[in-house]
Amino acid sequence: MLDVENVKSWMTKFNEQIQAHHDYLSELDTPIGDGDHGNNMARGMNAVMEAIADKDFTDVPAIFKTIAMSLISKVGGASGPLYGTAFMEMAKVGDGEVSALLPAALAGIKKRGKAETGEKTMVDVWAPIAEKTDFTADDVDKAVEATKDMIATKGRASYVGERSVGHIDPGAMSSGYLLKALLEVEE
Repeated sequence: MLDVENVKSWMTKFNEQIQAHHDYLSELDTPIGDGDHGNNMARGMNAVMEAIADKDFTDVPAIFKTIAMSLISKVGGASGPLYGTAFMEMAKVGDGEVSALLPAALAGIKKRGKAETGEKTMVDVWAPIAEKTDFTADDVDKAVEATKDMIATKGRASYVGERSVGHIDPGAMSSGYLLKALLEVEE
């Protein structure tokens, strides 16, 4: 069960991963996208950290809404609306029960992105994790790695078709960082 402080800790850990790996995320995005995923996510997470740092939130939905709006307004491309929608849907759950939060986020991502599993998107990481009652970092890594062998049929990566095989989806990787940061908070 997440509370406001857990969520702040989660976002801090996610931000640390994004800032440490933003160049790598952009490298992943270069051959199959427009090469800016890492920079966009770094800018978005800076905005999130600024928005939540010294603020008192009454409940988990309130902090999730703030995170959602920061991501939507600062992260370019599809990632801002997708991540923002995930957090907005988590806000609607009403409490911090992870077993309800992740399926709600997944449903929002799928609806906003009009994506399903197997299309080489962040859905391919969220879906197998949201289905589990307990997941591990290894589960997340396997889901991220599985995108490497897929042919992209959604998003900018779909423009390169079969040439997308052999590349990890950058949104899947950043989702992996988010989900593994959540595990650290839950331990």
